Amino acid sequence: METLSENVCFGGAQGVYRHHAQSTGCDMTFGLFLPAEAKLHPVPLVWYLSGLTCTHENAMTKADAQAHAAANGLAIVFPDTSPRGDGVADDDAYDLGQGAGFYVNATQDPWAAHYRMWEYVSDELPRILMANFALEEDRQAITGHSMGGHGALTLAMRLPGRFTSVSAFAPIANPSASDWGRKQFTAYLGADEAAWAAHDASCLMRQDGFRGEVLIDQGSADQFLDLLRPEALAEAMAARRQPGVFRMQPGYDHSYFFVASFMADHIGFHARALAL
Repeated sequence: METLSENVCFGGAQGVYRHHAQSTGCDMTFGLFLPAEAKLHPVPLVWYLSGLTCTHENAMTKADAQAHAAANGLAIVFPDTSPRGDGVADDDAYDLGQGAGFYVNATQDPWAAHYRMWEYVSDELPRILMANFALEEDRQAITGHSMGGHGALTLAMRLPGRFTSVSAFAPIANPSASDWGRKQFTAYLGADEAAWAAHDASCLMRQDGFRGEVLIDQGSADQFLDLLRPEALAEAMAARRQPGVFRMQPGYDHSYFFVASFMADHIGFHARALAL
């Protein structure tokens, strides 16, 4: 693992690291914030999964997360959103290919060779983090924005016991019924829609729910509401009687101004869950 940068940040350290990933078959970069407490003992870890077009850097510099994490003694990891490199398949569209991994393991050519983001985020990166940094493996929470909110919710529900809590900012809530999902699932997973349900938060919520509390924030002025389909997730939560809160925030759009505005609430939510 190569250290690209490390900066003192709110008494802790914000690092950026690169390593060769077996799952994706290419170099992967991630950001990791460690609070001051990590110099003394392992600390709980919050995962932040980013959305379409993002790298590890967007949330690391725009989400206003480190100050709130430092105040609660939490680490935050910012993975990349897809494999990258000259030999990695790509597409001219912003919502497919590099920057748009959708946190699935692709089974279709030309994507299957590298687009194994589910395996990377659920297995390989956690092993690397726990082996190299002062982190508590049994105290983890997860959040994300847009495509990353989709990833956070699906990981949390499909890996019971891994995360104490899950939250999301404007998640792609029902990708099987949206152009932000159907296009990518067809490309990555094939035309058989039966394979898509395992990566649809609304379907998973109706089927299994989450063994813990859920916090969802959605802006009412989000320019992508029809693609996100938040109503499907809200209805699934109600049908499942899922413990948690779904909040429609008046006037907010899809930008990082929205994410930063409610980051303190989300970090506090996870801090309380991790303290149990």
